[in-house]
Amino acid sequence: MAVVKSIRPSGTVSGRFTGNTRLIIGVLLIAALLVAPYVAYPGFLMKALCFALFACAFNLMLGFVGLLSFGHAAFFGTAAYASGYAAKVWGLTPELAILFGGLVGGAMGLVIGAIAIRRQGIYFAMITLAISQMVFFFAIQAGSITGGEDGLQGVPRGNLFGLISLEDSLTMYYFVLAVFLLGFGLIWRIVNSPYGAVLKAIRENEPRAISLGYRVDRFKVLAFTLSAALTGVAGGTKAIAVQLASLTDVQWQMSGEVILMTLLGGVGTLVGPAVGGALVVGLENYLATSGLPVTMVIGVVFVVCVLVFRRGIVGEINVFLGRRR
Repeated sequence: MAVVKSIRPSGTVSGRFTGNTRLIIGVLLIAALLVAPYVAYPGFLMKALCFALFACAFNLMLGFVGLLSFGHAAFFGTAAYASGYAAKVWGLTPELAILFGGLVGGAMGLVIGAIAIRRQGIYFAMITLAISQMVFFFAIQAGSITGGEDGLQGVPRGNLFGLISLEDSLTMYYFVLAVFLLGFGLIWRIVNSPYGAVLKAIRENEPRAISLGYRVDRFKVLAFTLSAALTGVAGGTKAIAVQLASLTDVQWQMSGEVILMTLLGGVGTLVGPAVGGALVVGLENYLATSGLPVTMVIGVVFVVCVLVFRRGIVGEINVFLGRRR
């Protein structure tokens, strides 16, 4: 059963166009991302892409399965520590360190999902939150690995495949962009596969899916694991790009922030969470030097968007395009 029954996914913006038009839009968006570091600060763009992938991975659970997790920061932060530690202490190349972070996130997702999926609704959300808090306190206590309150600093970017140095911000940006596109492409493939169709059926009417013979718990656990693994990739990429993994990545506020990103962009849309992630990171980056209270301003923006764009930014665009057809 869906946790948030009032939220109805609205597809993707590209779903309103023909195949050729979707291809053109996709090419234009990729072209814009390719030239973006020449008109904006690469460090900001890298962080925005990492959180965009994080939000898209979270949306795989909320938007396409209907399960609201309050503990996704556990996967994001743990993978950030794992990738940072693997790169700094073990000397792994960046792609292997990020892959390791994704594997750690996926393994955690499999275990936590198998436990939490036995409950539904608010009980599922509370279990994920409780386990996430356990991970947070472990990160504080395991100072020899995580750096404690100081975080894991000085994470090296290293050489991609042992050949291409990522110390240059421009080169690092294109690597992060490649990771984001691969992750987004995988999510698109999952959503548009027969497996994705079953997930949508579970979201819409779980008892009916059970009556059709689907073992919904297995589908949910697999979706949870995939979401956690992709979240881990986002966290690992963030640690390598920013060269830091900290308690901020694993605390409960991060779980709330990714929910905010997803709701702002549009639950159940493919590109909506990425838009929401970029918007929230952009607001935080701008407000950091404005002297204004960041949390309060973002909260006001969220309230306004919920009142004006109840389906999220991309969701409202979908509705507008649908009315024009």
